[in-house]
Amino acid sequence: SKKRILFLADRNILVDQTMANDFKYFGDKMTKITNRKIDKAHEIYLALYQGISGEDELKNVYKQFSPEFFDLVIIDECHRGSAKEDCAWREILEYFHPATQIGLTATPKETKDVSNIEYFGEPIYTYSLKQGIEDGFLAPYKVIRVLLDRDVEGYRPEKGKRDKYGFEIEDREYNIKDYDKNLVLEKRTEIVAKKVSDYLKKNNSRFAKTIFFCVDIEHAERMRQALVNENADLVAENPKYVMRITGDNEEGKAELDNFIDPASKYPVLVTTSKLMTTGVDAQTCQFIILDANINSMIEFKQIIGRGTRIREDYGKQYFTIIDFRGVTKLFADPDFDGDPVIVKTTEGDIPIEEDEEVAGGEGELGGEHEPGEDYGGDIPPEIIDGGDINETPAKYYVNDVPVKVIHERVYYYDKDGKLITETLRAYTKKNIKNEFKTLDEFLTKWKGAERKEAIIKELEERGVLLEELKDEVGRDLDPFDLICHVAFDMPPLTRQERANNVKKRNYFTKYGESAREVLEALLDKYADEGIENLENLEILKVPDFKKFGSPIEIVKRFGGKKKYLEAIRELQKEIYTA
Repeated sequence: SKKRILFLADRNILVDQTMANDFKYFGDKMTKITNRKIDKAHEIYLALYQGISGEDELKNVYKQFSPEFFDLVIIDECHRGSAKEDCAWREILEYFHPATQIGLTATPKETKDVSNIEYFGEPIYTYSLKQGIEDGFLAPYKVIRVLLDRDVEGYRPEKGKRDKYGFEIEDREYNIKDYDKNLVLEKRTEIVAKKVSDYLKKNNSRFAKTIFFCVDIEHAERMRQALVNENADLVAENPKYVMRITGDNEEGKAELDNFIDPASKYPVLVTTSKLMTTGVDAQTCQFIILDANINSMIEFKQIIGRGTRIREDYGKQYFTIIDFRGVTKLFADPDFDGDPVIVKTTEGDIPIEEDEEVAGGEGELGGEHEPGEDYGGDIPPEIIDGGDINETPAKYYVNDVPVKVIHERVYYYDKDGKLITETLRAYTKKNIKNEFKTLDEFLTKWKGAERKEAIIKELEERGVLLEELKDEVGRDLDPFDLICHVAFDMPPLTRQERANNVKKRNYFTKYGESAREVLEALLDKYADEGIENLENLEILKVPDFKKFGSPIEIVKRFGGKKKYLEAIRELQKEIYTA
């Protein structure tokens, strides 16, 4: 058995989340090593590499433990830092060599300088995004790609044009790789903020947690301000509605825990660059906005990972990616859901350049760094001296070039992660008919099912995209009508029309008044929200039903739980009577 365990990471957020979530059951048996103080009275120790080591030997407090002290060492995000042969952090792992060492990563790394496999060996367990979606643990996704005219056509300034600060803009063709890095088109930032804000408003998703990935910290701040302008009403209610969470912003970093807390309403719209690409367990994040040029598969996987958690109790079953930079083309890369290939080059080979963040990125969250101490990265931070006003600026800022959306397309992916190329309606019809050859076969299954939700989930698992199809059809249809209409060409009824038909048939007269008013309220709830909620006893706890008493009191109106459930089945039968 592994009695003493060391958990190592390179960011506070990784350690703190582990203590608060997966390790919370260990209670006082675990401790976090802080301020380089070692207390050997515990069984489980969590620490930052840079919190227990350093260039000064006095900082190498891990040596206060004997090499045999730990039975198990767990390394989180092991593709960074410790995977490098010449990294100081590797010394910690080599010091505790008698212990079993397990590396955890969602993005195994195999390059000239870094090899997870060479150090840790072949993976003992792998779990792909595809498998996670199929098993119902990870959320499926849809992608909206938005093309802006300046992204497609590029931008070349007229001769002698100066930016808003008076700098003459270098005469050349600028493109999407330059925007927000070398040249800022302020109208472009505004149109991105407006497009996303309009989408959230249209889809009743203004309080869906959303992360905007930007080119750098300065871009993230401009995006934050543009979002504030587009959502002034909600910002007036609470200024934390829109926030920037980057390594230099203490106010934003202080709100990171609230953003990842499913029960916390604010912040909602968050802008960042590198800080939130990894390790942030934002379980209720429903929208990922890509407005940064991402070429690294590792970074892309990490970013997509921010949205993959399912939280049905908070209404999150899938997530949406809105892509303004064409980044989602990386989904088509065979490496996206595959295993890494070992890339160890011999002398004379050309090294592969990586676009991955340095560990420590924009700064450690709630860090423990002493003055002058580095941030644990393998490359020291670059310091840029100030210069004369006549020097070329880091970025040109242009505020008078209009930008507009010229094309938008929604892409859907099947259960195997493959792009659906046929129309959504045709794809859905084919999938439904794979399960039910005829309308009668479907009706028999539907009417005989004790819980309609089970049929809906079964179809969704087989690639039937009911929510997306509802958007395309453009009517507020029940899944039953949606299926009958699309797959079997039956004329559909909206939920409200079905509810009205039940009322016209005077179905409720067979029940006493106290039960009847509950059924009428349930029917109204069906018209508003659908059949799935009707089947769940939890619905009796929502505010609309408090006037009828507690769930137990409501059930007693029907003569007990058994008769209540019978009444619900009868109501369902009436709803689906043509």
